Amino acid sequence: MDNPKPSIPPLTRRTYAMVLAGGRGSRLKELTDRRAKPAVFFGAKTRIVDFALSNVWNSGIRRMGVATQYKAHSLIQHLQRGWNFTRTERNECFDILPASQRMDKPHWYKGTADAVLQNLDIIDAHKPEYLLVLAGDHIYKMDYGVMIQQHVESGADVTVGCLEVPRRDASAFGVLKVASDERILEFVEKPKKPAAIPDQPDFALASMGIYVFNYHQAKEILLADADAADSSHDFGKDIIPWLVKEGYAVAHRFNISCVRSALEPQAYWRDVGTIDAFWEANIDLCAAAPALDIYDQNWPIWTNAQMMPPAKFVHNLSSRRGMAVSSVVSGGCVVSGGYVERSMMFSHSRVNSYALVRDSLLFPECDIGRGVRLSKCIVERGLQLPEGLVVGETPEEDARRFRRTEGGVVLITEPMLKQL
Repeated sequence: MDNPKPSIPPLTRRTYAMVLAGGRGSRLKELTDRRAKPAVFFGAKTRIVDFALSNVWNSGIRRMGVATQYKAHSLIQHLQRGWNFTRTERNECFDILPASQRMDKPHWYKGTADAVLQNLDIIDAHKPEYLLVLAGDHIYKMDYGVMIQQHVESGADVTVGCLEVPRRDASAFGVLKVASDERILEFVEKPKKPAAIPDQPDFALASMGIYVFNYHQAKEILLADADAADSSHDFGKDIIPWLVKEGYAVAHRFNISCVRSALEPQAYWRDVGTIDAFWEANIDLCAAAPALDIYDQNWPIWTNAQMMPPAKFVHNLSSRRGMAVSSVVSGGCVVSGGYVERSMMFSHSRVNSYALVRDSLLFPECDIGRGVRLSKCIVERGLQLPEGLVVGETPEEDARRFRRTEGGVVLITEPMLKQL
């Protein structure tokens, strides 16, 4: 009689998830001057890190840790306030793990593998059988239980989450070359000539930075890597290539475990690592049928649920009507005689009379003055834009006063405003 397939719930209960959230995300420029990339606001209500954490929780994994490092206060504060509902008596845990020079090592986290290594004693205390390692800075919905099940059934030393991307874009990722049984034959970080998928010559398999290990084996590998003088102590650069060569590494395709509602025709994954990509992913949510369904109650995106009053729209004159069209407006917002179109208002923001906001993101607590006109802008948290300010209509003027990207997105921050 064949052995029955492992059931997903027991596997997820025996898994510890480590979310790596210490990176700055320097390509987001001033958006990460005060916070790490995973702590950047997203989707009118959440932070970027909430998507990875929600995937962990919704997958049935009840023991997790978040490794932080760069400018971690905003991130740690959000985690403490929004992810404090785990219960130790139910064998649940949520560990916040700032870089703290653990294990008698005179350095902070030197790489992604070192971030896990320096917290092995904490992970040991939970006695997991499997270790899930993932980045905390991507936007997607995924059932990790399906990936863990494939890992156990295949007998792999490591299973690597991957997605199909056009070959022209694959040089920005770690690229996998796989056999017909999904065994990884080669893993190269950011290759100049990415290997094609055998039956899809225009596409490549790109690593998502998601890995499943057998915990005790992973522990041995990480301890050995720590003593390797020539290692950068990184999963993508060192650990995974070594396992591909010396062990048994298997690819897990995202389309197998991605979570989609009836409104999502395709698997959705975004790296919001640039200002243009970040702006586009947020604005996408304003569509009538967005590619990512954040309203799916079967796979909620958990976050810090602040106590806020409802949004309000006031004044109804022909030239002074409070309106928001094709927009996402969070709690506590007031549109007072202004017009908002295809934009996103985060909590407690206000658009005053005669103002026009199009294709823009207003971070929390922004106050858009009377007669202001914004087009394709990102306004940092807590800014008060002076009456009559116009941004997004004259590229040369925008570039002189603010940060304007190649895609035409204008970022407005407090230091920039002070120089006006």
